[in-house]
Amino acid sequence: MPSVRRLDYHYMAMQIGFWAMFAAICAYQAALLTSRGFTNAETGLLIAVRCLAGIVCQPALGSFADRHPRIPLRLIVSLALGVGLVAGVVFLLCPMGMAGTMAVLILMGGFEITSYPLMDAMAIQFIQKGVPIRYSLGRGVGSLAYAVCCVALGLQVTAWGVETTLITHAVLTALEIVLVITYPVCPVEESTAGPAPAPHSALWLLRQNPAFALMLLAILFGLTGCLPMSNFLVNVVTSRGGTAGDLGVALFIMAGFELPTAFFFQRLYRRLGGGRLLLLSMVFCFFKALALFLSPSLPFVLLSQPLQMLGYGLFTPTSVYYVNDSVPAEDQVKGQTLMMVASNGLGGVLGSLFAGSILDLGGPNAMLLFCMACCTAAALLSLASLRMARSAA
Repeated sequence: MPSVRRLDYHYMAMQIGFWAMFAAICAYQAALLTSRGFTNAETGLLIAVRCLAGIVCQPALGSFADRHPRIPLRLIVSLALGVGLVAGVVFLLCPMGMAGTMAVLILMGGFEITSYPLMDAMAIQFIQKGVPIRYSLGRGVGSLAYAVCCVALGLQVTAWGVETTLITHAVLTALEIVLVITYPVCPVEESTAGPAPAPHSALWLLRQNPAFALMLLAILFGLTGCLPMSNFLVNVVTSRGGTAGDLGVALFIMAGFELPTAFFFQRLYRRLGGGRLLLLSMVFCFFKALALFLSPSLPFVLLSQPLQMLGYGLFTPTSVYYVNDSVPAEDQVKGQTLMMVASNGLGGVLGSLFAGSILDLGGPNAMLLFCMACCTAAALLSLASLRMARSAA
């Protein structure tokens, strides 16, 4: 077994690398696509397709990893990131229309988004063996990396244009592959108690645990309302008198306030449990949408961003621990992929599709009203899931 310090700090480095890479492609994706001549509705469709590709790819790779535990997860993740790297370079070098852009984003979304839950599983494997890897702190420093990268991207876009974000994405993806492929492999212990239980299908998991299934539905609504506040934040910023450069500052504040969550997350989780924390995160996603809706100018938009701390910032570590407590050990990877499909996957698809169209029809305020409605539904469904879980117990 490698040293705890190496596992802990190496995992933090992977989180830093992934979220910096993710910022390079996601933070300015709306600005990049509109600069290439796409409308808001077309941009929303393209972002949705990118997320949809992750929905299709994640269960497939998750099931493959469950069925082949002898294949190191680091190899699967590295290959997935490699496909995203090649697609990103092609996107940078080859001008293309709607069909070509959609094909590239399918590859980037399908394999880059899929790599994250599998990367989480690399740490969960050690955590289940009693290794005290500080997952929530790793996720927090990842958010800080996202924040710093957003500021750097804002300066970069102002100086050299939005197209250069694709160069940054390629460099950071290559560095992340190096970090992933050098992460230690979790040793597989030989069992004398007979073969381990076979993993179940995703449908079996949902049928056997209706409270878990209902919580996934709540997360779907919640992230449908939450993610447009990041993906289309540039529209909110410019509608309040800001510029594309100001978007970097807003994203820095937003992501930076995810870091404090890492320091008190374990205490909150022990006291409230995963279900209540997911409910709390949905409530604060609603408050953030309300605060943005009521913001009359750019300074108020910036003042709204700290609500991210108990919104999406609380959701990300809680969702991993919630799945870990709710799903059988033999289905952990599949459970994490189902959560990612419901949240950043399908939630990203629906959020991008609806938000992009609503922006063209009614502007940023109409989009924020849509976000509030989705977050309200998410909170109510989360509450119903908690009651169902208590009844089952």
